[in-house]
Amino acid sequence: MEQYDIVIIGAGPAGISAGIYAVSRGKRVLVLEQNRVGGLIGTVSSVTHYTGIVPGETGRSFAMRMQQQAQSAGVPVAYETVRRVCLRGDVKTVETERAVYQAAKVILANGTTPRTPAIEGNPALLCRRAAENGPQFDGKNIYVVGGADGAVKEALYLAQFAKTLTIIHFEDQLGCVAEFRVRVAHTPNIVVKTGMRLHGVYGTQQIEKIELRREQDGAIEVIEDAGCGVFVYAGSVPNTALYPELHLENGYIPVDSNMQTEIPGVYAAGDICVKAVRQVATAVADGAAAGIHAAQG
Repeated sequence: MEQYDIVIIGAGPAGISAGIYAVSRGKRVLVLEQNRVGGLIGTVSSVTHYTGIVPGETGRSFAMRMQQQAQSAGVPVAYETVRRVCLRGDVKTVETERAVYQAAKVILANGTTPRTPAIEGNPALLCRRAAENGPQFDGKNIYVVGGADGAVKEALYLAQFAKTLTIIHFEDQLGCVAEFRVRVAHTPNIVVKTGMRLHGVYGTQQIEKIELRREQDGAIEVIEDAGCGVFVYAGSVPNTALYPELHLENGYIPVDSNMQTEIPGVYAAGDICVKAVRQVATAVADGAAAGIHAAQG
């Protein structure tokens, strides 16, 4: 059983930020990550609006620079899946498939998971990673489900590959920032279908047809489009199933101004928290606050 001052669960922007600030204060820190440094931001086509990004910043390049910074700062990252967590008491326990770790403080920064829509047919054919899967649909029709910033940003990226790119959104207008709406309007091969939801995706090895349902009257539109790509950005759900000891609000973790939860010594940072704005910038700020306050005392 290994002992640390602080164990951080999750190596996205919040977790890495927390680790850097905690290590700078002389604490023995371990970051546990199930997949790879960067979390969801590492999978997006581009990183925008974050202060200080380099020209052409992709999710992958952003995540790589975060990983390099963590290594330079002396923040150890262990790639292990957390199985069980005990948060009560003066000593917290985090159990993975490989080991058991103990620490006086724990920072929960394992973010969210993209939501899978309830649709008919074969949901396994849906795509979520534009940067990885976009090129395989070069010259084909692409459909993007979602109208928020993240969805429209990925649609703009995917348009370079698509014959025609169709954005499908259930509301009457896109919910993204004005900058993205203007770019959509000036991209000639993008079509916007509002007031529609994805109802079904059908096929075996590839998509053969899709069904859209009109919000107003429930009418179904069938689109035969063999080999097309359907990318879904329908929100996300917080990864809080590991924390039954915590009181949650709509699945998210409430914290105070120090990023501490209701349990002393347990902090949370990033998209997993109850908050109004979920952006890389706010995740990094959360992580900084959590790392600094967890390192005190």
